[in-house]
Amino acid sequence: HAVLRLPDQPAFHNHVGGPHAGVIFTLAESASGAVVIGSFSDLLGTVTPLAASAEIAYRRLAKGPVTAEARLGRAAEDVRRELAETGTTVQFPVEVVVRTEDGTETAQMTVSWALRPNRT
Repeated sequence: HAVLRLPDQPAFHNHVGGPHAGVIFTLAESASGAVVIGSFSDLLGTVTPLAASAEIAYRRLAKGPVTAEARLGRAAEDVRRELAETGTTVQFPVEVVVRTEDGTETAQMTVSWALRPNRT
């Protein structure tokens, strides 16, 4: 898994005093990318990771610093096996939860990632 932290900065606030939705989206998508890179870094010479789609649900207004915690939605071993067996693009979800410092869940995101074999 990967955890990214966003400090509370007025420049990131929206009209209601919390981080703008775009800031939360970017934090969560970045955490999803970090877990993908961390899980498949040894394959980066032969595949290209691509975010194919993302869906986010904003649950509560965030106040103060927030963290985004991302986890693969499918076992890395299964993704690797499918990639090796098919030699084609493999898609898998990454689940992300955004929380305030006190643990309050403020958003959930699912990013569909793909590992696309590099063309030679």
